[in-house]
Amino acid sequence: MSKLQGKVAVVTGASKGIGAGIAKALAAEGAAVVVNYASSKAGADSVVQAITAAGGQAVAVGGDVTQAAEAQGLIDAALKAYGRLDILVNNSGVYAFGALGDITADEFRRQFDVNVLGVLLVTQAAAKHLGEGGSIINISSGVTTLLMPESAVYTGTKGALDAITGVLANELAPRKIRVNAINPGMVETEGTHTAGFIGSEMQEALVAQTPLGRVGQPADIADIAVFLASDDARWLTGEKLLATGGLR
Repeated sequence: MSKLQGKVAVVTGASKGIGAGIAKALAAEGAAVVVNYASSKAGADSVVQAITAAGGQAVAVGGDVTQAAEAQGLIDAALKAYGRLDILVNNSGVYAFGALGDITADEFRRQFDVNVLGVLLVTQAAAKHLGEGGSIINISSGVTTLLMPESAVYTGTKGALDAITGVLANELAPRKIRVNAINPGMVETEGTHTAGFIGSEMQEALVAQTPLGRVGQPADIADIAVFLASDDARWLTGEKLLATGGLR
């Protein structure tokens, strides 16, 4: 029996990278998956096609998580398509690095709106429909442990997300809904390639400090998400799982 048979999952920001990997992994374990995208419909459609070609169930649903009506619309679409909701993966995120002197109010708001407000809005919409055994998984970041220079805004958003994870774990525990975070290190995705991180001196430095000696792959994070979504993690809530290959 697949671990997530009969479950319904929403994954935000799932048109590529870690989100796409998680959507595919949840579907492979039997969940019906709503693949959310903000702008890349083609990417989301490709993820859905891969899932359905493998015998799974998925639909692509557009929506800006920073807008309350669109966050609600995403959850409504899941209920319309599949009639229930069991798993929410808050993966949507943006990042940019810069020195203290380069921080602007606009960039601060852009990152906090997606990485923090977006999580709260989607979770607010979803929580009303999650029942006992529901699982909320927030994709945070290893930067909250590494505290890298020139990452004050991004690290700030993920530090806030770590705190929110703990608060919501306590708040939703009476309803037997679990809330946990995964904090990845550098993962090889379309985004990290585009940003120039893969193949850079930064990658070399991080790998040199990583006990397992490589950067992560989306599947490394996706398998942890499957665990947290499943009954295997029934006794875990409020946890931050550092998925960095041992880098601290």
